[in-house]
Amino acid sequence: MENSENQSIKVGSLEEEAKKRKERLANLKKSLENKNESKNNDDSVEKSLPKPRFKSYIPEDEGLKAELIPTPQPGDIVAEVEDQLKAGETVFTVQELDLNTLAPRKPDWDLKRDIEKRMAKLERRTQRAIAELIRDRLKGEQNIDLATAVNEGARANAQIDNDEE
Repeated sequence: MENSENQSIKVGSLEEEAKKRKERLANLKKSLENKNESKNNDDSVEKSLPKPRFKSYIPEDEGLKAELIPTPQPGDIVAEVEDQLKAGETVFTVQELDLNTLAPRKPDWDLKRDIEKRMAKLERRTQRAIAELIRDRLKGEQNIDLATAVNEGARANAQIDNDEE
């Protein structure tokens, strides 16, 4: 008994849900129809007939001749063609081409370019420091004259170069 009562309750609730769903669908359908009708009315009022454009047809009616589009006049083509021909006649000479732009660059060329100014400053500082060290050495060795000190420095550099080879 309970089983049949549960089934009848379930069936009753399913039927009620189906009726509610049908009512909602009917309401949606009516609202869509109302919207479409109002749009159609608005469209018919807003739409007017398009104006005719007469590009290749000459109308016989005087009222329509006012709508006639004038035929465009061709431009001065000769001058334009002459300008293009003159532009095409430019001669490229080999002397104008820079071989540095054609040769492939090393992968770090941009980094070297970026630090070039900083390196120039450091190079100047390095040269000043070397000159100062030489002066200090010469002051420390008052007995040795300048010419012999320069000669000894040259010999030391030559020995270093020979040792590296």
